[in-house]
Amino acid sequence: MRVVNISGPVMSDWFTEQGCRLDASPYLSEALFAKKILEKLPKTVPLASLTTENHGGIFTGPMSRRVYLTDPQHSAPFLGTKDMMAADLTNLPRLRKSDTTSGAMSQLQIKPGMTLISRSGFNAGRRAYVRPDMEGFLASEHAMKVEPDPKKIKPGYLFAFLLSAFGEALVRGAIYGSAVRQIDPQYIARLPIPRLGETTEERIHRLIESCARLRAQHQALLVSATEDFFDSVGLSELNDLRWHQQERDLGFEVDSVSSLSLRALNFTPRAQQLIEKLGFVPNKSLGQICAGGSLRTGARFKRFDADPEHGVRLIGQRQAFWNRPEGRWINASQAPADIRPEDETILIAAHGTLGENEVYSRSILVTGSWLKHAFSQDFVRVLSGDPEVTGAYMFAFFRSEAAFRILRSLSVGGKQQEYHSNLLRDLPIPMSSDEDRARIAATVRYAYQCRDRADVLEDKALALLTAAIEEAIG
Repeated sequence: MRVVNISGPVMSDWFTEQGCRLDASPYLSEALFAKKILEKLPKTVPLASLTTENHGGIFTGPMSRRVYLTDPQHSAPFLGTKDMMAADLTNLPRLRKSDTTSGAMSQLQIKPGMTLISRSGFNAGRRAYVRPDMEGFLASEHAMKVEPDPKKIKPGYLFAFLLSAFGEALVRGAIYGSAVRQIDPQYIARLPIPRLGETTEERIHRLIESCARLRAQHQALLVSATEDFFDSVGLSELNDLRWHQQERDLGFEVDSVSSLSLRALNFTPRAQQLIEKLGFVPNKSLGQICAGGSLRTGARFKRFDADPEHGVRLIGQRQAFWNRPEGRWINASQAPADIRPEDETILIAAHGTLGENEVYSRSILVTGSWLKHAFSQDFVRVLSGDPEVTGAYMFAFFRSEAAFRILRSLSVGGKQQEYHSNLLRDLPIPMSSDEDRARIAATVRYAYQCRDRADVLEDKALALLTAAIEEAIG
């Protein structure tokens, strides 16, 4: 049950503003409370007055038929409302570039410094900042684009405010609808944006910009580590797999079949060719590497909710791939020990369907600040028991397109897929020289240090903004 905030009681003049409504809901609204706080500031301006003249500065883009391609030369990465929250944008779907370079479809293009706001569905109201490495990307019509005029406001400062608790309340207060929740640009255009002085706004902007650059560097380093992995083991061709441009797996024969598996997916020629290539170079099986470590999904358990002060954040498959997860808080003492993975554990999304854009068979590395989180049972915990093979080294392989396709081929199940445990243990992991392994692992570790540093800078920007607003209110 929600109760009024004692530090901000409902005032009598609010009744007139709300049409003399006597039900509690409008007066307990976080959006209304945020607006009342911001009214105390010396200066606020509507968001629409701070944006560019490009499509009004706050726009979505038209609905249209999408033509997906795989050739990078003729396509551009395409962000959906879930993808815009992702930490690694390597595996985005791609739309035909020629369709989006002119006319109304050009409104799908995004630029660094924009703020994206998801405008419909379950994720309505979430915000993301367009990083430098997202130049040339396209964003769905379900992602509202806010393009600030840099002559009027710093883009990083505007994003920080929209991301803050004040911005969160205001943006979510603009949501309407029941079955399908939506936000329209005209409601966002009226949001009050506080002006806190050029010096403060510049400091916040620089922190957000540094955060964006570090997240772009995080991804670039991971891509570099994966390329280095395959180059160092003599399999450079796997850096440009072009899976969909290869001949489809139709009408193939299997010479020898055992009781291990009778499913055709486990013997598809394209995946088998990849496994054979991995087996032709020096390698160790995943089962060998994980002997003494871990190679299994987590234990199922009942969740007991807890407040953040006494609990741990539980992350599931969807949010594990986001920059900043929002999972529920649970009581860790009432859960299995394996919800908290050890350092450099690789988590592979272990349950799902075979859709191209599903996270099933994608991987993350748990290290640094993410060790404080808990993870659901829906991941395979891959923890090396071999001191010569680190989790950081193996992650350079598991994040690759080749690993994704191989893991998909190891699937068993009906609607919900999972991995055949014997086939997973037999997966060959290429072994490069000691020097190469150390270099690749160091690159991955530095990438995650950049990511952690980005989170610190973002939190610092939000804290600075909140303190400045509280000081201005007095």
